[in-house]
Amino acid sequence: MSLSLNQRTTKRWSVAEAVDGCVRHGLEAVGLWREEVAEQGLAESVKLVRDAGLRVSSLCRGGFLTAPGGPARQAALDDNRRAIDEAAELGAACLVMVVGGLPGVRPGEPLSDSGVSRDLAGARGQVAEALEVLAQYAGERGVKLALEPLHPMYCADRAVLSTLAQAVDLCLPYPEEQVGVVVDTFHVWWDPRLFEEIARAGRRIASYQVCDFLQPLPADVLLGRGMMGDGVIDFAPITRAVTEAGYTGDVEVEIFNADIWAADPDEVVATMKRRYAEVVTGD
Repeated sequence: MSLSLNQRTTKRWSVAEAVDGCVRHGLEAVGLWREEVAEQGLAESVKLVRDAGLRVSSLCRGGFLTAPGGPARQAALDDNRRAIDEAAELGAACLVMVVGGLPGVRPGEPLSDSGVSRDLAGARGQVAEALEVLAQYAGERGVKLALEPLHPMYCADRAVLSTLAQAVDLCLPYPEEQVGVVVDTFHVWWDPRLFEEIARAGRRIASYQVCDFLQPLPADVLLGRGMMGDGVIDFAPITRAVTEAGYTGDVEVEIFNADIWAADPDEVVATMKRRYAEVVTGD
């Protein structure tokens, strides 16, 4: 496995700046975000990555498949088809899928007086139904969908998949080259069945993302990710389990943290490399 910079860790960097930063720091891969790719331009982003000789370890993100109502659901499927096409153009190892929360619940916004569904089982059913459509589309374009279970505190607004077991179960009807899972330490470190499920996922692990779980969490829990070694996660056994399961892809560092975003991105990447060797792999 080798280290990859997820673009969100250095949020201030454009695609061009992130690509240049990876080259300067000797990284071989970068994880890109659709918003920044659109701002740079898809064709230009493809050229930048290829000219630099980098791999695209992932494209973030597809998903949000639980939109209420027929037109909204169709719009979500259409957007995910576009995301799959973008991932194919970039040659991304996978398209990360954050599947969406309860229908009508918007991340970071108060609940509305109407239009919010509390049917959790139904929302998970919507995700399964959407996969029936998108998996074939992705497979025809050589793109692997990577279902990302998120920590249960995000269940209502971002992802009704909260455990790796749920994500693996959804994958099983499809070929492993079409649908896999993301193992993100921030989201799964707490799971008492984590190591069993990593082994069960096996070659369906499409992405391994690392960052730490801070204590205490900030008021905005979305920004509770920390540099490896600054929180409570024991990385070595998770990394060992992912490796033993057969994963040989890139290891992305993906951090949402206001202080890290405000810091010098070059210093962030230098620290990231050092902590990866000291904390994640033990080298």
